[in-house]
Formats: sequence, C-alpha cells, structure tokens
Amino acid sequence: MKLVKQSVGYWCEDIRARRYMGEGVCAAILDTGVSVHPDLEGRIAGFKDFTGGVQRCHDDSGHGTHVAGILAGNGKLSAGAYAGMAPRARLLVGKVLDHEGNGNVDNVLEGIDWVLSEKNRLHVRIVNISVGTQPELAEDQKKIFLEAVEELWDQGIVVVVSAGNYGPGRGTVAVPGSSRKVITVGVPDTEIPSVSKRKRRINYSGRGPTGECVIKPDIFAPGTGIMSCNARYGRSGEAPYTMKTGTSMATPVAAGAVACLLSKFPDMTNVEVKLRLRESSVKCPGTEAGWGLLNVERLLKA
Repeated sequence: MKLVKQSVGYWCEDIRARRYMGEGVCAAILDTGVSVHPDLEGRIAGFKDFTGGVQRCHDDSGHGTHVAGILAGNGKLSAGAYAGMAPRARLLVGKVLDHEGNGNVDNVLEGIDWVLSEKNRLHVRIVNISVGTQPELAEDQKKIFLEAVEELWDQGIVVVVSAGNYGPGRGTVAVPGSSRKVITVGVPDTEIPSVSKRKRRINYSGRGPTGECVIKPDIFAPGTGIMSCNARYGRSGEAPYTMKTGTSMATPVAAGAVACLLSKFPDMTNVEVKLRLRESSVKCPGTEAGWGLLNVERLLKA
C-alpha cells in the first residue's frame, strides 16, 4: 500500500495529522465476504451471507477480505505498512459471491436490498462493488443489476464500482461500471519489469465508451500487485497479507479516499463527491479514457 498511497497523493497534511481517516463513515462491501482479521477488528458493523446462510463473518475466497483491507484495514500486523485508505471507517459486509468469486444477480440484489434496509441505522454512506458481470450474461440480467445499483445511488449513497478486467478495448467496461450515475474505477496502464529486463505494459482495465456513449472509467487508481489482508491468516503457513491484482483492488482505493473525504465534509452529497473526484483527478499517461488518476491531497482540499 505504500506505493499506492504515494501514487495517489495520500500523505497530505490532513492524513499526516491523522485527521479525516474514515471516522464517522460506514462503507458497505458486496463481495465474497470478510474474514475476522486483526486489521479489521472491532469495525465490522454487520455481516450477512446471501450465498449459503452462514451468518458468522467468513470469506471462502479471500477476495472480499482483501478489498476490505484496502478500504479500511488499519495495518495492525504490519506496523501500518499495509494499512488501508480509511483505517477508521466501519464496514458493513454482504457475501454475494461464492468461493470462486462467482455469483448470480439474485444474490447481489438481495445484498443491495439489505444495504438499503441498514442504510439509516448504520449511516451507510458508501457502497463498494468490486464485482463486474461476465460479458455473456443475458442482457435482461444486466439491466436488472444495473437498475438495482442505480437505486443505491438514487438513495443518496456514493456507489463505487470496478471497471472490470476485460479491457483495454473500447466498450469493455463491465456492468454495473457502465452506469452513468455511479463512480467507476479503472487501473491505469502499468509497466513492470519482465524476464528480459525490458518493461512490459500491463493493460487490462475495462474501458468505455458505453452503449450510451458514456466515457468510462470515471477515475483511475492503482490495482496491480496490491498487498492487503489475507483471509486465510491464522491457518498454518499463511501470512497476514497477500497480493492481488485487478480493478477490484483499485475500487476500494477510491472508495477509501471517499470515506476520508466524507469524514472531513460529512454533509456532501454523492453528486458532490463525484464532482469533487472529477475536479481533483490528475491527468497522466494511461488514464486518458477517464478523468485521470485519483489524488487524495487535491480531493481533501477545502
């Protein structure tokens, strides 16, 4: 997370002073669940399993726990090195995907209804959906999913979703990232060293324009080679942290930044948050398809 935070201007005055780090904000995550990890201890406000009915916190995939750590892990087991973006935020976690990261639209819809039912009680301000539909999903199912996600937005919640990993061709952004309302997060083109010592360009993030000619993703954040909480920690031989790659990882980077923003400006609406993200993003190579790269320092400026 150190390099992630450096690249998005995280260490601004407010953050260095440990102000506005997600306190007072509850973010919902709809994913593969969440394991009881020390970095998240005491801040999981609620959990519900829509895939198998096990009501204790669990994550048989690891994806959801990794996402949760990026958004709100406090880095307890790493002396802060792998702390998430908003380490004081609370989490409401719905398990809508199975152990392979697969799911059906009905489970996701149930999760969305549950978040809406808990919205006022827990003051849910953000929903992170690092889930994208497969391209071959029936169009009517995509439409139902899209409408449900947009209902979250219409209820005043900041909805942050992934662009999917089917890019970089035109029109490859996944549903619900194709919604004109929600905030869609992609990963900028990334160069990494290869075996031949020449840099190899990694370019997988879904891109628009959508069928309605909407430019997507809205904003970009790092998502390649991200270290975060390991759901299997506590089992023999398992480390506290693990590495994953994808727009799923970039999404909680942006959602965590929004949690910091709402800590500072709790009266902001979701539309105002989206406008602030657009105004504060930084154009740089690999982000030409959207507004630019997330920048927390610019985001938090009064």
